[in-house]
Amino acid sequence: MTANTTATRTTRILHRQIAGGDRLPIAVAGHGIEIVDSTGKAYIDASGGAAVSCLGHGHPRVNAALKAQVDRLAYAHTSFFTTDVAEELADHLIAHAPAGLDHVYYVSGGSEAMEAALKMARQYFIEKGEHGRVNFVGRRQSYHGNTLGVLAVGGNLWRRQQFAPMLFESHHVSPPYAYRDQRPGETMEAYGERLVAEFEAKLVEIGPETVIAFVAETVGGATQGCTTAPPGYFKRIREICDRHGILLILDEVMCGMGRTGTLHACEQEGISPDLMAIAKGLGGGYQPIGAVLLSGEIFAAIRDGSGFFQHGHTYLAHPLACAAALAVQKTIEEENLLANVRKQAAHLERRLKERFGNHHHVGDIRGRGLFWAIEYVTDRTTKAPFDPSFKLNARVKREALARGLACYAMPGTIDGKTGDHNMLAPPFICTSQDIDTIVERLGDAVDAAIQSIA
Repeated sequence: MTANTTATRTTRILHRQIAGGDRLPIAVAGHGIEIVDSTGKAYIDASGGAAVSCLGHGHPRVNAALKAQVDRLAYAHTSFFTTDVAEELADHLIAHAPAGLDHVYYVSGGSEAMEAALKMARQYFIEKGEHGRVNFVGRRQSYHGNTLGVLAVGGNLWRRQQFAPMLFESHHVSPPYAYRDQRPGETMEAYGERLVAEFEAKLVEIGPETVIAFVAETVGGATQGCTTAPPGYFKRIREICDRHGILLILDEVMCGMGRTGTLHACEQEGISPDLMAIAKGLGGGYQPIGAVLLSGEIFAAIRDGSGFFQHGHTYLAHPLACAAALAVQKTIEEENLLANVRKQAAHLERRLKERFGNHHHVGDIRGRGLFWAIEYVTDRTTKAPFDPSFKLNARVKREALARGLACYAMPGTIDGKTGDHNMLAPPFICTSQDIDTIVERLGDAVDAAIQSIA
């Protein structure tokens, strides 16, 4: 079967992947959890694009908010004006933020949010006179965006390697990856303490007084596929950062804003960061928007120091983007959609384990909330990955599209070179019947993809 439902055409777009860009299906409509192409074929958007479309497509409340805002005001530059809608969204976000986060900085997406967070963290220490803090510590197999600063701090080898000469030096420790790194007989708590000890050793190596921040995804995103931290890991990280005056920056661009069953993923870890990046589920894809939530201490240092954050973009706090995000967030709250996320999360986990729990070529099923991944192996006993040249993750994606299912595909799961996984992040509005259909189609796609390389 093939996912190409349109004829070859001339395209002037530099598509993400040039080969095949002239054969991509043309999306013409979206309704609920489905996207429809120009031939009339419908696809369940089971990964929300890249965990973006939390309310699905064409939600009437969001559409109405956008129409009303464009009739009032489409754009006002933040060096001249603020707007009611930007202020109302900020009030809403802070009212629901983790303890200690009390201001918002708007951007247009996740990479911008993380880039701003890094610069904000550095400026905080400049304002305090701690000019010697120059280092960031991140985690291998992490992803924080494609701009140069966050690419330097991130640990996605494939995305970093050709730009390495342009990146500033940063430091990396192991991410939580229990499927491959937990030792035989080691408890999850002991595994977490081993990861924490590695972080402490890295601080000793480079000098904790030189470190600006520890940067981490609360739940691992697309690069490694929905990996979760051992119990107590983040509490220990928070304690160590506090002891050395190091900031904790959490990247919840993909895993936040309800995706894992609570509005913020760190709620389930029992901690608050100093800076947190949010984006995808913030605006649900209705407009490009992201934000940094920052602590009162960081805000006060900048306010009482230079008085301005030395950063900025043209479309900060864009009124249409803020209107869309406010409507998305109010809908999630007023329709109690986080309860549905938790309900459907249990069903999704159960159905994935029923379908793939004994599958000879699925080594791990992991995730939280409506954020799950399956990792492939040639053999469950040895955990050996497939040859990267097979591009199994992409084959599964193609077979899924042929069956009317969009799922996220990623290579390099293990080390940036080897390993494959596919990821699901369905909309918060999905039903149990939707979940059943998603898992059935994914199962058929996985079997067909593996059969194609057997």
